[in-house]
Amino acid sequence: MSASIPGDRELPDSQYDLSTYWGRVRHTAGITDPRTLLVGKTGLEQAKEAIKAYKQGKVKEMTPELWRAKKVVDATLHPDTGKPVLLPFRMSCFVLSNLVVTAGMLTPGLGTTGTILWQVANQSLNVAINNANANKSSPLSWGKVAQSYFLAVGASCSVAVGLNSLVPRLRRLSPSTRLVLGRLVPFAAVASAGALNVFLMRGEEMRTGIDVYPVLSEADKRRLAAEGRAESDVASLGRSRKAATLAVGETALSRVLNSSPIMVIPPLVLVRLQRAEWLRRNPRLTLPLNLGLILATSYAVLPLALAAFPQRQRIAADSLEEEFHGKGGDGGMVVFNRGI
Repeated sequence: MSASIPGDRELPDSQYDLSTYWGRVRHTAGITDPRTLLVGKTGLEQAKEAIKAYKQGKVKEMTPELWRAKKVVDATLHPDTGKPVLLPFRMSCFVLSNLVVTAGMLTPGLGTTGTILWQVANQSLNVAINNANANKSSPLSWGKVAQSYFLAVGASCSVAVGLNSLVPRLRRLSPSTRLVLGRLVPFAAVASAGALNVFLMRGEEMRTGIDVYPVLSEADKRRLAAEGRAESDVASLGRSRKAATLAVGETALSRVLNSSPIMVIPPLVLVRLQRAEWLRRNPRLTLPLNLGLILATSYAVLPLALAAFPQRQRIAADSLEEEFHGKGGDGGMVVFNRGI
């Protein structure tokens, strides 16, 4: 992200109001914009140089070109390392990377083997994305990553296979109801395993805590600017386990909010469309139609889900551990990075 580029002057967090939900939605839509994937190495370097010029005071105010450069950098670079995230695992590639896997999990009539294989593929992708975008200040060992992976795979496969075997036994329900329930099995597996995956991959944060910082008043910001210091130079108040638990819990919930419409809307719409005469006459249209439904739903839902909670989360210092009581900044508040 742009925070990793050197300079004494802070960039504005966003051109939108991040204290409001719709402001965060518009901001997140920029970070997840797939067009940023088309920017090559030269374009990235040009964007970094433009931001560097602003942070060093050579450019006095934000321009449309600078906002575009910030979007490219924020969508490409890891905030801790300052290095590009591997392309398939960037949030701007999230929908495209998940498209084939999601379509596979939602394929009608999957047997036990197919169900297990697609759940394994989904959790493999989840672990890769979570690891690529994880907070690098508290890195997980490869042993922990492997443990998280196998537990998430086990959970998703158990839920999927268990529900697939349960639905046909519900004889009191009509065949159409059982069909709908069968199509929703992947949702239950993905939602439960996706939340579990986040808790497992970020368990170290909850054990050791994450850094919290005082919220700066406008007077504090002016004083820092006069001293030639950036807001990022403010020292951490310490590491809070309560803040980490809240951050991980909100991230897990945002993953469920993201997967729910994607795993529910396309299969239910497809069930409805498969009753139409034109689709029964052209069954080969089922796959592209399914992919189109998944793609459209995914792009519509991703910014809405990721914006559910602020990435820079504010909370009262007195609601954290006793060591933070009375140490908050403006309004007694502290702030921490929730992560993605």
